[in-house]
Amino acid sequence: MSGLNLYTYFRSSAAYRVRIALNLKGLDYHPHFVHLLKDGGEQHHDAYHELNPQDLIPALVTDDGATLTQSLAIIEYLDETYPEPALLPASTTARAFVRSLALMVCCDIHPLNNLRVKAYLEGVMNSSDDEYLAWYQHWISEGLGALENRLNSQQHNSPYCYGDTPSIADLCLIPQLYNAKRFDSDIRLYPTLGKINTNCMELEAFIKAAPENQPDRE
Repeated sequence: MSGLNLYTYFRSSAAYRVRIALNLKGLDYHPHFVHLLKDGGEQHHDAYHELNPQDLIPALVTDDGATLTQSLAIIEYLDETYPEPALLPASTTARAFVRSLALMVCCDIHPLNNLRVKAYLEGVMNSSDDEYLAWYQHWISEGLGALENRLNSQQHNSPYCYGDTPSIADLCLIPQLYNAKRFDSDIRLYPTLGKINTNCMELEAFIKAAPENQPDRE
């Protein structure tokens, strides 16, 4: 199938990030829904495994047939290929700062709280629901607290993580806040992040990408 093809799941934080990027760029794409829970997880089935041997969502098949994985790599590909609106600021220092915020979410928060970790804690470590919730909330609190402090240390006064338009940092933050609320974390503890969330969720690109607005939602 020609055009951009996104392999996605409505609750996947990583796929959510890419959906926002595609919407901000005004790009049409063909969604292919990969259910992460049904039939042992469709991401492990042969058809998807051949596309992405890591068995993770998302994957993007480009116009020229290349298969890209890892959400940040996909987002930067989209930003370089379709440069308007830019998802990174102009200066090298500002770009590094924005990337650092995105990586705080993608490397330090999300990996400790994703579906694979939950399955291992419950299935191998025999963690109860309450024990998993305590794990989740601990790491969310530590990660979001650090992100809040990082922004405040920069005397944050813009509507988004950096500047007057959304960046890759916002694309990573908003799905993580969505997940935090799903697991009863109190994001009122992070007023700066909360304001950014409110501002982002007023934009059509973010609204359209939200899990509850996906065709495969349950």
